[in-house]
Amino acid sequence: MQSNCIREVSRACSNNCCTNLLIGLPENRSSPSKVTSSGINPQHEFTTAILASIQPNSNFTNHESLPSSIELFSCLENAYPYYSTTVLADNIRAQEYNHIMVSNHVCLDYIGHGLFSYSQQQGHNFTTEIASSSTSNPPRPSDSPFFDISYKSVNLNSFLLYGGQESEFESSMRKRIMKFMNVSEEDYYMVFTANQSSAFKLLADSYPFQSNKDLLTVYDYENEAVQVMIESSEKKGARPISAVFSWPNLRVNSRKLRKLVVNKRKLSNRGLFAFPLQSRMTGARYSYQWMSLARENGWHILLDACALGPKEMETLGLSLFQPDFLICSFYKVFGENPSGFCCLFIKKSSVSELCKSCTSMGIVSLLPANESFEQLTFNKAETEQETAISHQEIEETPEQIHLKESSVSEIIELDETPHTAQSRNQESNAGRTSGEIECRGLDHADTLGLILISSRTRCLTNWLVNALMSLQHPHSENGLPLIRIYGPKIKLERGPAVAFNVYDWKGEKVDPALVQKLADRNNISVGCGILTNIWFSEIYEEEKHRMLETRSRKKESKKKDKNSYRISVVTISIGMLTNFDDMYRIWAFVTRFLDADFVEKERWRYTALNQTTVEV
Repeated sequence: MQSNCIREVSRACSNNCCTNLLIGLPENRSSPSKVTSSGINPQHEFTTAILASIQPNSNFTNHESLPSSIELFSCLENAYPYYSTTVLADNIRAQEYNHIMVSNHVCLDYIGHGLFSYSQQQGHNFTTEIASSSTSNPPRPSDSPFFDISYKSVNLNSFLLYGGQESEFESSMRKRIMKFMNVSEEDYYMVFTANQSSAFKLLADSYPFQSNKDLLTVYDYENEAVQVMIESSEKKGARPISAVFSWPNLRVNSRKLRKLVVNKRKLSNRGLFAFPLQSRMTGARYSYQWMSLARENGWHILLDACALGPKEMETLGLSLFQPDFLICSFYKVFGENPSGFCCLFIKKSSVSELCKSCTSMGIVSLLPANESFEQLTFNKAETEQETAISHQEIEETPEQIHLKESSVSEIIELDETPHTAQSRNQESNAGRTSGEIECRGLDHADTLGLILISSRTRCLTNWLVNALMSLQHPHSENGLPLIRIYGPKIKLERGPAVAFNVYDWKGEKVDPALVQKLADRNNISVGCGILTNIWFSEIYEEEKHRMLETRSRKKESKKKDKNSYRISVVTISIGMLTNFDDMYRIWAFVTRFLDADFVEKERWRYTALNQTTVEV
């Protein structure tokens, strides 16, 4: 049965406001891009709009003569009018996450799902201060707002089958997350873990690698959590193998992956197939039909959903693919507190496959941070009554309620104000029952919906890719570009992540760690990572040798890394609360490397501030 979300997506796609939101749909490389019944090629139309959003056919060579943010934003709205319909995300950010504006911080260094909003945290801290004052203790800010975690040392199999004591807080949080992830409690168990590494290791420790020898992973970057799983599985006799990604576009090499997946010997037990639907670093997306092919050939499926954006699980159709295991991560407050936890989902029919004797480390319980928050969370009846009384003046008419229940693409008003967004959140919260956790960050994702979030992040990501590729060193004979993008370029179906490197006027790569450090001094948080499992065909032999030189400088001596070519990169992650100003600021920062003396100037500026250690 087709879900309401998928029907909504289909309607939106037919109106050309978005294309292929069903993430991971297979892409036919041998045929041209599809053309709609109206004769429009969505990919070509989208690419044309993105290219037109910045002065067409122009390159920027001077960081001091850039167009203003206001000017470029106006160009974007003219070239891609649908972006204007995502204003609700700006309103929610202004109303619920005003700390980002106050701190002037651009947060592009991590992904996941934010559970709570900053205004919700402030309300919690305020309640904490009142409670402290009433007991004659001085008020203090909460170091761990909302919840704490407590480690358990239990056997995963027994824990799932027989359960354990679960507080009302933890039970409510579990139900809220499973609802958000579109995972059925009838089909899956859910376990809280301390972090991603704990979740991957927990599964590796419990999976029967003694009989199911193979561990096949599909990652184009070094993933610490996956590496923990590999090391743990090797101790149990597993044979780790990896998909490879073809240079220069870093698409998964389908021919080689198919050879690894297909079971020619018709063995019943192959092992574990760890599969993300998209790369957390490059934004490359992969067909989820790989999961079907793997299952047909005897693999157990681990779906890594940590890189997926909000609401994207709704399009996956778990009823069709039903992975045996699923992992995703959550953090507390966007731009303020990225700590949180990870969730390991285990298909109930797969529990019997897990080891029954080993003790599992990494399982945690969630505990309210303090009693005041527990009262704030669960004593909802009085709060709802007070909210209803205090907001009678902004009650909606039946016509407005009818519009609100329509699809997202039909209800978003261009002139919607933060006050309107707040009203919508208050009305949504008023429908909660006593004992239900208020995860306002998840509520915001539900309010925005898949179509708005996907359209917004797609536009911002591709705008940034286009803007970065327009930068060129001045006076270079061959038009030497400042930036190299790894993975997809301007593409309708790319994910909201960008991996790139900065090159100086000599063509030498600027150390990504240095770029990250200088960005941080400009109040911009970006990530660093390492692309790996890259496969070079013969025509890229010269570039392959350049990668070998990079690898040799790192003095890697492990035999298993002999044929692994690695590239250190700067990474950027774009979420539902990212706005155009964030994209402009990271772009404007990168343009400063067009100045050949930029790094040296920063060194002297840092020294002039009387710092004791000069790390640049």
